[in-house]
Amino acid sequence: MPVTWRCKTMSDAERPVASPCVSICALDDDDICTGCQRTVAEITRWSRMTNPERREVLALCHERAKSSGVMWVLGNQS
Repeated sequence: MPVTWRCKTMSDAERPVASPCVSICALDDDDICTGCQRTVAEITRWSRMTNPERREVLALCHERAKSSGVMWVLGNQS
């Protein structure tokens, strides 16, 4: 039996990765947001990033939060 490939349609498309913004918007001395741990460039580009790029930024935010002693945890998303 031949393998059938299906193209992704809009209904099959992956949902956008949510922004890590927690509405505590203030930049530190390194121009990193103290709320979400993103740089100004990351915040500015977020709406134009692909999901893999967004996941990469989230990983960087997590590392920044760990190294600065700030940790944030996302609750259950239903």
